Amino acid sequence: MSAPPPAVRRARRLGWPQRVFSQVLLMQLAIATGVTVLATGLFLAPLSAQLDDQAMRRALAIAQSTAAQPQIAEALLATAPVSTGPVQSAAERIRRATGAEYVVVMDRRGVRWSHTETDQIGKVVSTDPSDALAGRNVMEIDSGTLGRSARGKVPLRDEANRIVGAVSVGIAYDSVRARLLAAIPGLLAYAGGALAVGALAAYLISRRLQRQTHDLAFSDISALLAEREAMLHSIREGVVALDVHGRIRLMNDEAQRLLGLGPETAGRPLDTVLGEGRTADVLAGRVLGDDLLTVQGTRVLLANRMPTDDGGAVATLRDRTELEHLGRELDSTRGLIDALRAQDHEHANRLHTLLGLLELDMHEDAMEYVAEVVGVHRATAEQVTEKVRDPLLAALLVGKATVAAERGVALRMAPGTLLPDRLVDPRGLVTVVGNLVDNALDAAAGTDDARTEVGLHAEGRTVVLRVRDSGPGVPASQRALIFTEGWSTKELPAHGRRGLGLALVRRLAERQGGSVTVDGAADGGAEFTVVLPEALADPDMTDPEPTDPETTEPETTEPNTGIAGEAQ
Repeated sequence: MSAPPPAVRRARRLGWPQRVFSQVLLMQLAIATGVTVLATGLFLAPLSAQLDDQAMRRALAIAQSTAAQPQIAEALLATAPVSTGPVQSAAERIRRATGAEYVVVMDRRGVRWSHTETDQIGKVVSTDPSDALAGRNVMEIDSGTLGRSARGKVPLRDEANRIVGAVSVGIAYDSVRARLLAAIPGLLAYAGGALAVGALAAYLISRRLQRQTHDLAFSDISALLAEREAMLHSIREGVVALDVHGRIRLMNDEAQRLLGLGPETAGRPLDTVLGEGRTADVLAGRVLGDDLLTVQGTRVLLANRMPTDDGGAVATLRDRTELEHLGRELDSTRGLIDALRAQDHEHANRLHTLLGLLELDMHEDAMEYVAEVVGVHRATAEQVTEKVRDPLLAALLVGKATVAAERGVALRMAPGTLLPDRLVDPRGLVTVVGNLVDNALDAAAGTDDARTEVGLHAEGRTVVLRVRDSGPGVPASQRALIFTEGWSTKELPAHGRRGLGLALVRRLAERQGGSVTVDGAADGGAEFTVVLPEALADPDMTDPEPTDPETTEPETTEPNTGIAGEAQ
């Protein structure tokens, strides 16, 4: 492809510049020049009028001083209008003393008794003296026999205060114009100095703008902005930008979805929008690290934060809810496989025992053995369903009892346990119980007299859950930390993350207006207490017929309990 003609390139160089620096500099220089010219013109216009007014007032003052001399009025009445008369002599003396162009004394007919040009004495004045002869002072710019002048006219009175004539004094208009022209160079010098200062300031500002915009053109900035908007709203990671004061400067669509916020949060403080919690601490930089886990609502997020040069920060959020869920399911599946493997050995032992009894013809003993084995499992299921009327929660506890038995832990219901089938959010309570029971089984496994106790009872519409284990317990110094996302004492699982179970329990409890606490059990171990207000529906809003535990077939398959517990 051939290069463009030189004329085209020359025209482009001579045209309007494309860089932000150049355009802003030219615009600022044009504005500074225009303001300077406008200010100069606005100053010169009233200056000319002011000089005219000063000249007219000066002429009026001289005329008033002349008319105030009584000998002039006496001479006007006693002598004739001649060039050698006393009126001419007095008027010329005053003219020379004041620098006026002329001092004219006239009688009531307008006949001159004095004039700079003596041949005009005895002639009628060229301008109308009627206002002055009527007793009024006159200031004006007018043209006469001596050209254009600033004039002042006053009446001339005798000793009896009668008007006998008038005095007219003129200041040459050329002198007024000379004063105006003399003021212009100084004014232009000041204007030029102001323009130079403005040009220097415009240059410095433009240079700073050049550094900040990296010498880009406006079209480049517009394209970058369009690309940024397209990128922010198309990527599947949440992006949150904060300013130096911790206010939300920008939040893309994915971040709004993950955090459950709307576009109206822009410009508001982060702590006000999110409230207190780990998510706000991570995004605000109060918790440091890479790939920090946090729970917002029901979502597990992975957050990273990068400070910016202006003191703000940009945080990215990735949704790991599904990944964490799959990881927990993998852990649960591995645990179930281990439990099934142990149950397979136990089942084989029971079959071998039953076979031996049959081969020894001990048929009655064989029947008693089978009844005992089946009765243990049925008794456990009946005990749970009698005290926990919600089928989903009862199935969970029956399944957990089977797993506990295979791990050598006794899972039992606490005395006084009774929960009606009026749960508002059964699945939420299943998640809470499942996490706490898993933690308790992990803590109790391998200890002497390993046991886990679950207590559920209702107080009005409030459900109180207590889970106690025989494990080592939680040190008092760490009881405030175990509900924090990422806190765990266990080894990392295959998916590489722990410390979400208890954080999720706390979040579910707080979302229902409740609380979760941990204390030491009376006989050792830990005791978790969860209080869930408004967890039960009103009795008149539920089915009045209670579930019959004798006819309810409990589920033997462990339901999906969400994210498994991690802290203990």
